[in-house]
Amino acid sequence: MSSQRRAVVFMLVSAAAFAGMGAFVKAADAVPVTEKVLVRNLITLGLAGVVALRAGRPCLGRKKSQPLLIARSLLGIAGVTCFFYAIDNLILADAAMLTKLSPFFVAVFALFFLGERPPKAVLLAMVVAFAGGLLVIKPRFDLSVVPALVGVSSSIFAGAAYTAVRALRTREAPETIIFHFSLTTVVVLLPFVLTDPYLPTGSEALLLAGIGVGAALGQFGLTLAYRYAPAAQVSIYSYTTIVFSALLGALWWGEIPDALSLAGGLLIIAGGLVAFAAEGQR
Repeated sequence: MSSQRRAVVFMLVSAAAFAGMGAFVKAADAVPVTEKVLVRNLITLGLAGVVALRAGRPCLGRKKSQPLLIARSLLGIAGVTCFFYAIDNLILADAAMLTKLSPFFVAVFALFFLGERPPKAVLLAMVVAFAGGLLVIKPRFDLSVVPALVGVSSSIFAGAAYTAVRALRTREAPETIIFHFSLTTVVVLLPFVLTDPYLPTGSEALLLAGIGVGAALGQFGLTLAYRYAPAAQVSIYSYTTIVFSALLGALWWGEIPDALSLAGGLLIIAGGLVAFAAEGQR
């Protein structure tokens, strides 16, 4: 199998795993969001630690990298927490669509903090994608729009976190970045969970395990995909998360995105196609 095909396979596995994680998050609706985020990262922490140690990598990273690693970790915590809240309060496909705005926020943050100027085609793609985001959000002047706005916030935090990862790409190994993020999540959220602990039932415990396994598979699938091929060649396949999420939402809860959400999702995907095509020509 060629490197390109391997990258595509790993990206599709990653997309399916993240969609499965989202479905498990939604199914465990009685479990507090902080506890779900904590368990998600506990499992990833163990796997990333094993990979880092086997590769002889420093689990916590170099001292000079700590400011960026800490920023990436805290932004990641905020992003995942907002995403899980959005999943609990939106249909699964809509939550997945809104998270796919994060690459466009990466472009914005990379411009201001890394000095990476995007091509004009990417700017056009951003306008198209944000128009799609508005169709999914369906702005209204009442509190019913809050979950969608939290979903957009998850993309903003994720975009900032990915920008920090981009800045770290020549300084730290992927497994070190993942381990640091997971450990920081456990340290930050464990006191909140212990203050008001929720004891899951047997079925909820299985769902929590599914959240952690899905997140770990998604993270490592993504990492391996980028290892076998340039991001511009395979990143577009990450948008299949929307398709997988829509299928799971329809099969599990009978959720069908409305016409505006479907149109918005198509615009977000179209924006992604334009952006990745432009990046691939640089």
